Amino acid sequence: MTPCRSPSRAENAATGGVRETGRVTLRIVVDDLTGAAVRGLIARHLADMHETSPAESVHALDLDALTDPGVTVWSAWQGDEIVGVGALTPFGDDRAELKSMRVDDRFRGTGAGRALLQHIVAAARDRGIRSLWLETGSEAAFAPARRLYASEGFVECAPFEGYGPDPLSTFMTRAL
Repeated sequence: MTPCRSPSRAENAATGGVRETGRVTLRIVVDDLTGAAVRGLIARHLADMHETSPAESVHALDLDALTDPGVTVWSAWQGDEIVGVGALTPFGDDRAELKSMRVDDRFRGTGAGRALLQHIVAAARDRGIRSLWLETGSEAAFAPARRLYASEGFVECAPFEGYGPDPLSTFMTRAL
Protein backbone atom coordinates (compact mmCIF):
# COMPACT_ATOMS: atom_id res chain seq x y z
CA MET A 1 0.00 0.00 0.00
CA THR A 2 1.34 3.43 -0.93
CA PRO A 3 1.24 5.89 2.01
CA CYS A 4 0.74 8.94 -0.21
CA ARG A 5 0.04 9.83 -3.78
CA SER A 6 2.81 11.08 -6.01
CA PRO A 7 3.15 14.77 -6.81
CA SER A 8 1.98 15.95 -10.19
CA ARG A 9 4.61 16.35 -12.88
CA ALA A 10 4.24 20.15 -12.69
CA GLU A 11 4.64 20.23 -8.90
CA ASN A 12 7.60 17.89 -9.04
CA ALA A 13 9.28 20.00 -11.71
CA ALA A 14 8.47 23.26 -9.92
CA THR A 15 9.48 22.39 -6.38
CA GLY A 16 11.54 19.23 -6.59
CA GLY A 17 10.54 16.27 -4.53
CA VAL A 18 13.69 15.57 -2.56
CA ARG A 19 15.24 17.96 -0.05
CA GLU A 20 18.53 17.49 1.77
CA THR A 21 18.70 18.99 5.24
CA GLY A 22 22.22 17.89 6.10
CA ARG A 23 20.84 15.38 8.59
CA VAL A 24 17.98 13.75 6.69
CA THR A 25 16.99 13.35 3.07
CA LEU A 26 13.31 14.01 2.62
CA ARG A 27 10.86 13.06 -0.08
CA ILE A 28 8.09 15.66 0.00
CA VAL A 29 4.85 14.89 -1.82
CA VAL A 30 1.30 16.13 -2.14
CA ASP A 31 -0.64 13.79 0.12
CA ASP A 32 -4.20 12.50 -0.26
CA LEU A 33 -4.39 11.74 3.49
CA THR A 34 -5.37 8.12 3.04
CA GLY A 35 -2.22 6.64 4.59
CA ALA A 36 -2.23 5.54 8.21
CA ALA A 37 1.12 7.22 9.01
CA VAL A 38 0.08 10.71 7.91
CA ARG A 39 -3.35 10.33 9.51
CA GLY A 40 -1.63 9.31 12.75
CA LEU A 41 0.67 12.34 12.69
CA ILE A 42 -2.29 14.66 12.13
CA ALA A 43 -4.16 12.99 15.01
CA ARG A 44 -1.12 13.46 17.32
CA HIS A 45 -0.84 17.09 16.21
CA LEU A 46 -4.47 17.79 17.08
CA ALA A 47 -4.19 15.94 20.40
CA ASP A 48 -1.09 17.96 21.33
CA MET A 49 -2.81 21.23 20.41
CA HIS A 50 -5.77 20.36 22.63
CA GLU A 51 -3.43 19.37 25.49
CA THR A 52 -1.53 22.68 25.36
CA SER A 53 -4.31 25.15 24.52
CA PRO A 54 -7.96 25.69 25.38
CA ALA A 55 -10.37 24.59 22.63
CA GLU A 56 -11.15 28.17 21.56
CA SER A 57 -7.45 28.74 20.85
CA VAL A 58 -6.88 25.58 18.79
CA HIS A 59 -6.92 26.55 15.12
CA ALA A 60 -5.32 23.41 13.65
CA LEU A 61 -7.36 21.80 10.89
CA ASP A 62 -8.80 18.35 11.49
CA LEU A 63 -8.70 15.59 8.91
CA ASP A 64 -12.06 16.56 7.40
CA ALA A 65 -10.97 20.16 6.90
CA LEU A 66 -7.61 19.08 5.46
CA THR A 67 -9.37 16.96 2.82
CA ASP A 68 -11.28 19.96 1.48
CA PRO A 69 -10.53 20.26 -2.27
CA GLY A 70 -9.16 23.79 -1.79
CA VAL A 71 -6.50 22.63 0.68
CA THR A 72 -3.19 21.15 -0.45
CA VAL A 73 -1.37 18.94 2.04
CA TRP A 74 2.24 17.89 1.73
CA SER A 75 3.88 15.10 3.67
CA ALA A 76 7.60 14.61 4.16
CA TRP A 77 9.10 11.13 4.26
CA GLN A 78 12.42 9.53 5.02
CA GLY A 79 12.12 6.14 3.39
CA ASP A 80 8.81 4.77 4.65
CA GLU A 81 8.77 6.90 7.81
CA ILE A 82 6.53 9.94 8.08
CA VAL A 83 8.63 12.96 9.02
CA GLY A 84 6.21 15.86 8.79
CA VAL A 85 3.14 17.43 7.30
CA GLY A 86 2.03 20.91 6.26
CA ALA A 87 -0.86 22.44 4.34
CA LEU A 88 -1.72 25.49 2.28
CA THR A 89 -5.18 27.06 2.23
CA PRO A 90 -5.70 29.88 -0.28
CA PHE A 91 -7.83 32.91 0.56
CA GLY A 92 -8.26 35.58 -2.03
CA ASP A 93 -6.54 35.48 -5.39
CA ASP A 94 -2.96 35.76 -4.22
CA ARG A 95 -2.88 35.03 -0.49
CA ALA A 96 -2.74 31.72 1.35
CA GLU A 97 -2.51 30.45 4.90
CA LEU A 98 0.05 27.93 6.08
CA LYS A 99 -1.79 25.34 8.20
CA SER A 100 -1.13 22.21 10.22
CA MET A 101 2.67 22.29 10.13
CA ARG A 102 3.97 19.42 12.25
CA VAL A 103 7.20 17.45 12.38
CA ASP A 104 7.20 14.08 14.11
CA ASP A 105 9.01 14.31 17.45
CA ARG A 106 11.70 11.87 16.25
CA PHE A 107 12.76 14.34 13.53
CA ARG A 108 12.66 17.63 15.44
CA GLY A 109 15.96 19.48 15.29
CA THR A 110 17.01 17.82 12.03
CA GLY A 111 16.04 20.65 9.69
CA ALA A 112 12.99 18.72 8.46
CA GLY A 113 10.56 21.48 9.47
CA ARG A 114 12.60 24.10 7.63
CA ALA A 115 12.83 21.90 4.52
CA LEU A 116 9.07 21.29 4.52
CA LEU A 117 8.36 25.00 5.06
CA GLN A 118 10.70 25.99 2.23
CA HIS A 119 9.03 23.44 -0.05
CA ILE A 120 5.56 24.85 0.70
CA VAL A 121 6.77 28.45 0.25
CA ALA A 122 8.23 27.52 -3.17
CA ALA A 123 5.01 25.76 -4.19
CA ALA A 124 2.96 28.78 -3.10
CA ARG A 125 5.18 31.12 -5.09
CA ASP A 126 4.84 28.86 -8.15
CA ARG A 127 1.05 29.06 -7.79
CA GLY A 128 1.12 32.85 -7.91
CA ILE A 129 0.64 33.38 -4.18
CA ARG A 130 2.09 36.75 -3.21
CA SER A 131 1.79 36.51 0.58
CA LEU A 132 1.61 33.73 3.13
CA TRP A 133 -0.06 34.01 6.52
CA LEU A 134 -0.08 31.77 9.58
CA GLU A 135 -1.29 31.44 13.13
CA THR A 136 0.80 29.67 15.75
CA GLY A 137 0.83 29.56 19.51
CA SER A 138 2.27 32.32 21.66
CA GLU A 139 3.18 30.05 24.58
CA ALA A 140 6.74 28.88 25.30
CA ALA A 141 6.11 25.47 23.69
CA PHE A 142 5.64 27.23 20.34
CA ALA A 143 8.85 29.30 20.54
CA PRO A 144 10.80 26.96 18.20
CA ALA A 145 8.06 27.29 15.57
CA ARG A 146 8.00 31.09 15.88
CA ARG A 147 11.81 31.19 15.54
CA LEU A 148 11.66 28.98 12.45
CA TYR A 149 9.02 31.16 10.80
CA ALA A 150 10.88 34.38 11.67
CA SER A 151 14.13 32.95 10.28
CA GLU A 152 12.30 32.24 7.01
CA GLY A 153 11.07 35.84 6.65
CA PHE A 154 7.74 35.79 8.50
CA VAL A 155 6.93 38.80 10.68
CA GLU A 156 4.28 39.23 13.34
CA CYS A 157 1.06 40.86 12.21
CA ALA A 158 -2.51 41.49 13.36
CA PRO A 159 -5.13 38.73 13.22
CA PHE A 160 -6.26 38.06 9.66
CA GLU A 161 -9.03 36.40 7.63
CA GLY A 162 -11.57 35.50 10.29
CA TYR A 163 -9.25 35.28 13.29
CA GLY A 164 -9.82 37.50 16.29
CA PRO A 165 -7.37 38.68 18.90
CA ASP A 166 -6.22 35.78 21.08
CA PRO A 167 -3.49 36.07 23.71
CA LEU A 168 -2.54 32.45 22.99
CA SER A 169 -2.03 33.09 19.26
CA THR A 170 0.76 34.74 17.31
CA PHE A 171 -0.08 35.80 13.76
CA MET A 172 2.62 36.10 11.12
CA THR A 173 2.90 36.94 7.43
CA ARG A 174 5.48 36.98 4.69
CA ALA A 175 5.54 38.47 1.19
CA LEU A 176 6.66 36.14 -1.58
